[in-house]
Amino acid sequence: MTQPPADLIFTNARVYTANSAQPWAEAIAVTGGRLTAVGSTAEVATLADANTEIRDLNGAFLMPGLTDVHNHHFLAGKEELYELHVPGGAHLDEILNAVRDHAASLPADTWVVGGPWASDRLSEINSVEALTRLNEAAGGRPVMLSDDSHHNRWVNSRAMEIAGVEAGQHGVVLDAEGRATGVLLEAAGLPVARAQQAAGALTPEQERRSAQRGIEILNSFGVTAFQDAGVSTHILEALRSLDAAGEMNSWVVSSLLINDEIFGFEAIGDDLVFDGERFRTEHHRPDFVKIFLDGVPPTRTGAFIEPYLPDEVHGSHFHGDTLLDPAELTDWLRRVADAGLSAKIHCTGDASVHAVLNAVETLRGEGYTEPRYQVAHGQFVHPDDISRFGPLGVSADISPSSGYPDRSLRRSVRCCPASAPTRCSRTERSSTLARQWPAAPTGRCPHHPTRGRAFTDSSPARIPAVFTPAPSGWSRPSP
Repeated sequence: MTQPPADLIFTNARVYTANSAQPWAEAIAVTGGRLTAVGSTAEVATLADANTEIRDLNGAFLMPGLTDVHNHHFLAGKEELYELHVPGGAHLDEILNAVRDHAASLPADTWVVGGPWASDRLSEINSVEALTRLNEAAGGRPVMLSDDSHHNRWVNSRAMEIAGVEAGQHGVVLDAEGRATGVLLEAAGLPVARAQQAAGALTPEQERRSAQRGIEILNSFGVTAFQDAGVSTHILEALRSLDAAGEMNSWVVSSLLINDEIFGFEAIGDDLVFDGERFRTEHHRPDFVKIFLDGVPPTRTGAFIEPYLPDEVHGSHFHGDTLLDPAELTDWLRRVADAGLSAKIHCTGDASVHAVLNAVETLRGEGYTEPRYQVAHGQFVHPDDISRFGPLGVSADISPSSGYPDRSLRRSVRCCPASAPTRCSRTERSSTLARQWPAAPTGRCPHHPTRGRAFTDSSPARIPAVFTPAPSGWSRPSP
């Protein structure tokens, strides 16, 4: 059969193909949005006709698009477009100055929303004195600032008053005298998030623009396919709208939230995960659910087999807790598997990882062979569990920034079980790499943060000028 003429040819390039049998080439051809030829300039030129667009790259480097298996593109776009940005690693004075400057530009009573404050600045902000200064900087406006994990918040007195947050509620951090400092751990921040959304929610067009901006940023780093690790209906609709208009320049897999410990989204669980099919489009696959099984180690909300190092608040025998018990976890995974959905499960402690592997082992034994399972983050895995990933078909969705020896890892090591650091990020088989952006800012880790195996496609993206063939030996996931 004669090959049809190409719509687009890139020529005179240094093309890295990611194919070990043909690692380098000079030109590629695209027809109907699909890669149809890779070879020398002369070979590919035979596919041109009078209507072919030819782009001479003048020796520029060209490679397959990158795949990011764990990010929160909508949140990143929203934060850049509509929220206060706190400088990375800012100390208390710098945080307050940023709040003061931003607040001065807002109308009275408008919420000050932004972040991230660094988790290792907790000791600086975790006092009534710091809260008083935050109140002053805001000029009477409510304030909600997320930390760099996006799991915890620092809010001011006005925000707590509006949301009905008080000392004594679970996750509300207190000083030695029992007074709330404004630091809210995990789900304790949800009432504030919901109060802020009720007062100043984005319009549908702003939500659409947030998703679009997140994709634009990913594209700027060469990412042409990604998995969003936690969505609800407003994000699904933004993606559906973008793709329907031909404005979504990426493949997207979304993970529909079963539980929500940090975002404050309205639709979760049964109301969301069995309704995602109506948002499916050519480039968007709502094929996963997302479960939060624990929190994050620096605030001792990750779940560990051995106890955390002792402190005055938690004592000597505190392990952290999983957010679902084993029966609940297995039941949810079984229900969504029956609906044809795979699952990404947030696990930062080794006890939560162990629980996921046990649940998947049960389901595999019941004959559920098709669903894909991803342990998200997986910084700490018990040595006995590492060899279980491959046989059970579980991917370790590793976030390099969580295991790289910088501020993020040091925060965890200061409080985790004594043996935990020796187990950090050792899940090498059946693993993927994911940025976890915006919780892990771009450019933070020197190792490449985006390329992984959990979302690959042997057919190139149906987007003009995007070159995304799967490397040799990688398999195509079920649609």
